[in-house]
Amino acid sequence: MTVNLEVAEGVGTIRLDRPPMNALDVATQDRLKELAEEASRRDDVRAVVIYGGEKVFAAGADIKEMQRMDHAAVVVRSRALQESFTAVARIPKPVVAAITGYALGGGCELALCADFRIAADNAKLGQPEILLGLIPGAGGTQRLARLIGPSKAKDLIFTGRMVRADEALALGLVDRLAPAAEVFGEAHAWAAKLAQGPAIALRAAKEAIDTGLETDIETGLAVERTWFAGLFATEDRERGMRSFVEEGPGKAKFQ
Repeated sequence: MTVNLEVAEGVGTIRLDRPPMNALDVATQDRLKELAEEASRRDDVRAVVIYGGEKVFAAGADIKEMQRMDHAAVVVRSRALQESFTAVARIPKPVVAAITGYALGGGCELALCADFRIAADNAKLGQPEILLGLIPGAGGTQRLARLIGPSKAKDLIFTGRMVRADEALALGLVDRLAPAAEVFGEAHAWAAKLAQGPAIALRAAKEAIDTGLETDIETGLAVERTWFAGLFATEDRERGMRSFVEEGPGKAKFQ
């Protein structure tokens, strides 16, 4: 399999495994969607790490495969491509990308689907599609602009240039840097910590934030209000408040 799902400590690691560069061919895209949907359903998966291995996250689409496609084929495939990445973005649990080596084109777009990105201090990221006479097609024009702002996104997309890890951090394209050998460990630890949190409240927070970014503030506030009130029906809310009153903040054990 070109993508695998392994679960430990409540964390599901979606691991790209298509050496040498984890090129995202059609089979890999379809498998990614399948496993993202599985991780979304499974109760034993409470947080997710997206990882490409020690040497590379994902260097982009399989260009040789794409070169053989004509316009009609791409019209059909482009929707499936976006749906694969959207399945990752819609995992209703915390998702962190552990980025080593290159995250280019589709690889960068996959990282954009995570809630948090930890990158190796020697990683390189970018959207080089313009150098092929194309634009990003797996969400890059939309998610990158929402993450770092339209002007910075246009710089990267118009030029196709790669950015080193320190610039990616400054741009807000990644959230934390770590030595390459420690990237996965830090990502898994971050996810494992959140896996111990209140699952429904975490889902609510993610949905409220993501929905609010895609709509007007009144609609976003309505989503927040609905989730806020709804969480009062959960055992975790009762447990969290009781623990706060009796033991102080930060000591609740959620189920």
